[in-house]
Amino acid sequence: MNLETEVYEAYRTHILEHPELNRRGALAVRDLLEHSPVSRRKELEGTVQIPKVFSVRAVSDFERIVRTTYTILSKIIREYRTKEDYRKLFMFPRELEELILLPMQYEGFLPMARFDIFYNEETGDFRFCEINTDGSSGMAKELELRRALICNPAHQAVIRQYRLKSFELFDSWIRTFLKLYRTWPKSREHPNVAIMDFMEFATRSDFEEFARRFQEAGFNCEICDIRTVSYRDGVLYSEAGNRIDAIYRRAVTSDVLAHYDEITDFLNAVRDDAVFLAGAFSTQVVHTKWLFHILFLDRTMQILSEEERSFVRAHFPLTSQFSPECMCLEETIREKDRWILKPMDSYGSKGVYAAGREYGSEEWENLCRELYGQEYICQEYCRQYLTYNIDYAWGDGKWHAYANLPGLFSYDGNFAGVLMRMTEDGKIIANTTYELTVPVFVAREPAHVAE
Repeated sequence: MNLETEVYEAYRTHILEHPELNRRGALAVRDLLEHSPVSRRKELEGTVQIPKVFSVRAVSDFERIVRTTYTILSKIIREYRTKEDYRKLFMFPRELEELILLPMQYEGFLPMARFDIFYNEETGDFRFCEINTDGSSGMAKELELRRALICNPAHQAVIRQYRLKSFELFDSWIRTFLKLYRTWPKSREHPNVAIMDFMEFATRSDFEEFARRFQEAGFNCEICDIRTVSYRDGVLYSEAGNRIDAIYRRAVTSDVLAHYDEITDFLNAVRDDAVFLAGAFSTQVVHTKWLFHILFLDRTMQILSEEERSFVRAHFPLTSQFSPECMCLEETIREKDRWILKPMDSYGSKGVYAAGREYGSEEWENLCRELYGQEYICQEYCRQYLTYNIDYAWGDGKWHAYANLPGLFSYDGNFAGVLMRMTEDGKIIANTTYELTVPVFVAREPAHVAE
């Protein structure tokens, strides 16, 4: 039995031997979370009794995945920015292309990202689900869930037996952000930082924690609606009238384009290089779900090494535009268990339909005919890794198989931690329906071995 399984069995044994104690503990966890920032912001749907514990081997896998993926995506962004023929493959609107091609203000191509993968804990094999960039979120949820484990009796028993280490996702990003900012020729010693989004879409608990950490590090930091800033005399100002030197952009590019005419001051400041922006709009090149199709084209394979080409073929699902030019409608209908339909550009699982295997034949056929030729991709379904868990506080208090989706945070190409999401009985993970978030730890040897 490997250490990962051993720790899981320690949790499970405690729960089976002390069900009522753990049920009461789960209700205490729920009460604690309901008074936390993530619950007040309606950003957490629930959790399960056993946290996700990865082995050191799995963490080594994650580090390798992040390094290789970052290198591949950086090559794609560079090729887009320098080669006109490559840009045409993405079919971005003129306004977006102009923003993507603005001069880079920092060294590197992808400051913040989260790579969501289907990871088999037994074999180490994996497939990509999606790539998230500047809007990557969930750090505060993971933090609050870990804090709430003080009320989880199974966890308290296990941490006395094993050395469990958590990831740190806030201060590490502050250091990464400031490191990139220092590479900007116009950088100031003590910049005023703004975290920007369209506030109706904002993950406020993340923003508030990041703002607090910036301030603890000695930097002024505000949370700003991107529509309320003003640009005059070469300086960008917050609604409160404070100068803004550096921006942590959480506004996803699709929202920027949807509100393009409402954010003229912000865009002009960025065009004039009057403010530092992490991340630059070039990150959209790899955020779009169309990327998975672009990856398999010969044109992309030409810029990758043989090792990187093998990585793409082994770990990215086949993807194509769901249109007459690229996919046979009747074949898609007939082989429904093989496919999942997704919008070409969205986030937060917006508009993602369940896989064909979750539909009846007639339902699936009607859906396919409705979306064929629209702005959708057809993607190969990836088998999800299942683990058994129990939910006393939000669920029915029975053991179920849960699909696992670890999201690997990448800070300037370095693995930073994991956002772990699960869904009961293998349903498609979509944070507006079935999703649960689970705190994450790394298992080392038992405590008595270390002594």
